[in-house]
Formats: sequence, C-alpha cells, structure tokens
Amino acid sequence: MTKRTNYASGAPWESVVGYSRAVRIGNVVEVSGTVASCEGKVVGENSMYEQARYVLQKIGDVLTTAGATYADVVRTRIFVTDISRWEEVTRAHGEVFSDIRPCATMVEVSALIAPEYMVEIEATAYIPDAD
Repeated sequence: MTKRTNYASGAPWESVVGYSRAVRIGNVVEVSGTVASCEGKVVGENSMYEQARYVLQKIGDVLTTAGATYADVVRTRIFVTDISRWEEVTRAHGEVFSDIRPCATMVEVSALIAPEYMVEIEATAYIPDAD
C-alpha cells in the first residue's frame, strides 16, 4: 500500500472543512487551493500580483515540506475574481514557472472564501523516482 502523508498549515479552515494544505501519495503531491492569508489576515490587499506572489511562496513552502520543488510541478489551477486583471497574476506565475512551464488553467469565479481574496491557486507536483 502506498503511503499517504497529509500536510497541515494550521489554518483554521483545515479542521472545520476537513482538508489538508497538501497531500502526498507516492510520487504525487496535491496542494489545496491557497489564498494570500497569513495569520487570518489578507496579504496584498487590492493587489492580484502581491496575492499571487504570496500564494506561490506558500505553495513552494509546502512543496518543500513534502519533498518536492517548483520544478516538480506539472499543473497549476488559478482562480481569480476579475479575469480582466489576468496579467497581474500571470506576472507572478511566470516569475516562478517561466522555465518550468507546467500545464496551467486560469478561470474567473464569482467569489472566493472571503471578498478580500482575489486569487486562489492549486498545484500538482510529480516527484520523479520518489520512494
């Protein structure tokens, strides 16, 4: 049986909703939808670029904890509340992934978990030759 490891961030929503920041099973790491929240406060209020940048840092941190790197990311999913501002988000995404070039999807949604959040990102990583 393949080992499953759950990774928590300590966010209050994890225990209420019943989810993990990330889950690793074998070579695959799935990172949950991540918003720009630090200790319950929004990071980069009114800036999609700053929110996306912070979210990608949080994703990078949990990937490292799970034994992966940005280079292992094969897919990102980006949810935004205003698609007309897509360039702000893709600027941050490109700063991390311009050489890696994972599959990526961006969609506009009517709202995220709270109105101050404008960007939410998920990631999938595949770790080659992992135990």
